[in-house]
Amino acid sequence: MKLIVAVARNWAIGNNGGLLFDLPDDMAFFKNTTLNKVVVMGKNTLLSFPGGKPLKNRTNLVLTTNKDFSEEGCIICHSYDELFEELKKYNSEDVFLVGGGKIYNELYEYCSEAYITKVDAIAEADTFLHNFDGDSNWYLSYASEVHENNGLKFTFNTYKNNAVK
Repeated sequence: MKLIVAVARNWAIGNNGGLLFDLPDDMAFFKNTTLNKVVVMGKNTLLSFPGGKPLKNRTNLVLTTNKDFSEEGCIICHSYDELFEELKKYNSEDVFLVGGGKIYNELYEYCSEAYITKVDAIAEADTFLHNFDGDSNWYLSYASEVHENNGLKFTFNTYKNNAVK
């Protein structure tokens, strides 16, 4: 399993249920990386997508404790046990955590890689990701050249986990 996310300098990832930055190049990277893969998300992340609909051309797994929740085109899991049982059906290299904060922070240790777009900015935020730079189990294996969209500079980074659960 892998994760994919964009973070501010302070590892912030969201505010009021939304993304912090409008970065077309990052959105294109997200799309290209997750296309035809399995994406794992919480219900609120699903609802934050356009129309609250699942991502096209992907297998959408939604984790929620709401037993009444359903969405066409999604596989709903009501516990981590259910999620891990469902994930046995897929190649772990094809599975991506895509949010939100609770999903990332409770499952990152199960990921072999993290694709983290680092934005050289600070934004008002209420949701933060674990700091991979301060975790000895993770190391930076790739950092791109600097990109810029909408006046914001950012890099695409890959972290690898030495201690996958």
